Amino acid sequence: MEMAINIRSSSSSSFSLINPKTPLLTKQLFGSSFTLSSFPNTSKTTPTSSLRCRRSRFSFHSPIKYSVSTETSTTEKKSQLMRRGDIRNIAIVAHVDHGKTTLVDAMLKQSKVFRDNQFVQERIMDSNDIERERGITILSKNTSITYKDTKINIIDTPGHSDFGGEVERILNMVEGVLLVVDSVEGPMPQTRFVLKKALEFGHAVVVVVNKIDRPSARPDFVINSTFELFIELNATDEQCDFQSIYASGIKGKAGLSPDDLAEDLGPLFEAIMRCIPGPCIDKDGALQMLATNIEYDEHKGRIAIGRLHAGVLQKGMDVRVCTSEDSCRFGKVSELFVYEKFIRVPATKVEAGDICAVCGIEDIQIGETIADKAFGKPLPSIRVEEPTVKMAFSINTSPFVGREGKYVTSRNLRDRLYRELERNLAMKVEDGETADTFVVSGRGTLHITILIENMRREGYEFMVGPPKVINKKVDDKVLEPYEIATVEVPEEHMGAVVELLGRRRGQMFDMQGVGSEGTTLLKYKIPTRGLLGLRNAILTASRGTAILNTIFDSYGPWAGDIITRDQGSLVAFEDGTSTSYALASSQDRGQMFIGPGAGVYKGQIVGIHQRTGDLSLNVCKKKAATNVRSNKEQTVVLDTPLDYSLDDCIEYIQEDELVEVTPSSIRMCKNPKLAKKTR
Repeated sequence: MEMAINIRSSSSSSFSLINPKTPLLTKQLFGSSFTLSSFPNTSKTTPTSSLRCRRSRFSFHSPIKYSVSTETSTTEKKSQLMRRGDIRNIAIVAHVDHGKTTLVDAMLKQSKVFRDNQFVQERIMDSNDIERERGITILSKNTSITYKDTKINIIDTPGHSDFGGEVERILNMVEGVLLVVDSVEGPMPQTRFVLKKALEFGHAVVVVVNKIDRPSARPDFVINSTFELFIELNATDEQCDFQSIYASGIKGKAGLSPDDLAEDLGPLFEAIMRCIPGPCIDKDGALQMLATNIEYDEHKGRIAIGRLHAGVLQKGMDVRVCTSEDSCRFGKVSELFVYEKFIRVPATKVEAGDICAVCGIEDIQIGETIADKAFGKPLPSIRVEEPTVKMAFSINTSPFVGREGKYVTSRNLRDRLYRELERNLAMKVEDGETADTFVVSGRGTLHITILIENMRREGYEFMVGPPKVINKKVDDKVLEPYEIATVEVPEEHMGAVVELLGRRRGQMFDMQGVGSEGTTLLKYKIPTRGLLGLRNAILTASRGTAILNTIFDSYGPWAGDIITRDQGSLVAFEDGTSTSYALASSQDRGQMFIGPGAGVYKGQIVGIHQRTGDLSLNVCKKKAATNVRSNKEQTVVLDTPLDYSLDDCIEYIQEDELVEVTPSSIRMCKNPKLAKKTR
């Protein structure tokens, strides 16, 4: 005889479990409905903060019905979905620089992941060199903590819009997100993007108003703006009823009210436990795991990371790897890892609902399903949005080729670019017009620039062309990508910034004051073409005080011609070494990129011309050695040359120019195939 309990929710869905006497069942039945009225600090929350948590799936107003059956039907034998109460899978999402990684640091420290006397550097999750140098998160990272016997898997995600593909993938692995919002800035473009994706997946959302200790913090405005964003994105009533937490990530404090923070992040952990549901799993079903991320280890090879949706995965198990119903192959799990604290720990068995790393399947790709060998079926594959910007990569053809780089041939370049596609789903690579040219498409200029920087550090030497937008043609009409640009600028520089954005076909649709610091927030809809090269121009116009953020909006009609650069280039017209004598006269023509003693070649860009059009210069000219005594020696005073980074060079170049990238140097030159007439 078996006893089955049927609980009928208000939405008329049913949930069945066997053996009601187990403590886990009792906890799930009678401990799953909470209201914030039982917590002391709730009275101080704002009107739009949560009144009821997302985890409240069941309504106990209707009676609990017991049914006893002596025979088990075939439908009852089938495996049924259940929720694990001992695991939470969450992603931390936010706009860039709103404090995600710092908040994760505080969560790790307070959950005793590190020893008390252990030295821990800032932004522990940003382990990549480029991430530390730029101060941004580029790759998503997994970690886990334990809170009250519950394992919380945490995934730190990138905040920059160019790496939105990374965020889209990660949302397949979790049941809820912590949406971190700055207490002054409020919801920003990337906040909108990540929230839209989380709501589409139906995830539970806990809003964390971070940096609450800032002097100009305005938590009520931020909460109301976030609530309006939920409404704008067509969130359900249940999703709009979100829980709000106020926190200071750098101090490691959180609370349900901005004026009453606890001494630790306890209220945040409690909110995760209450409002984020456990993973919905099919424990007795056939094995299913979606490969959401790929890592590479020199000893273990390719490592597939993902959440186990159904069944049990064991070390040494034979599995089926499926791309679709028809395309399947077989493999074997050689090693299995789970995330505990800050490291990967070997495991012999992983149950459904947990996030794990699988080794042994050499050709596994992101989006493929690791399934049961006999009865396995593929899960829906991962889809990400299309790229909007493309750049041409080609082999280095300058006279300095091979001096600094290790990999210089087209075969090396091709192999490396196609290898990038294995883990970077938002990027595309196509063969160009010639055998040594490749077209790389990405979400934005920064997306492709990070790839260039990584290749440069690996010893590759190549050339890249200027970024171009990817247009679409619909009903014989050309459509181009538009982006939403938000600019924070002091009031005294607002006129120059508005004029600059207007020249680039930007249309202002919102303007508001931010805090008490005399800063204005401008919002524009602008063609992606108009954003190319805009960052440096806007910094110059605002004397380095403006902050520009952009995110893709939609495709719209062609906006017309846009002039992105008013000045020409200074071009060297012979090979040699630059001299002080030549540079002293050349610097009157514009700003120089090089100093004395630098090697140059014909066609290399050595400076910015102060007028439109290019100008050829001889920067290698030496002072005549004849009649020395009749000419009094003059002291040469040279201006400090401009030091352009890789991002600056890519923003600067025009249609007929290229950036030469080597492990030691970054130079710009005219494209010999498209050389214009220079004066």
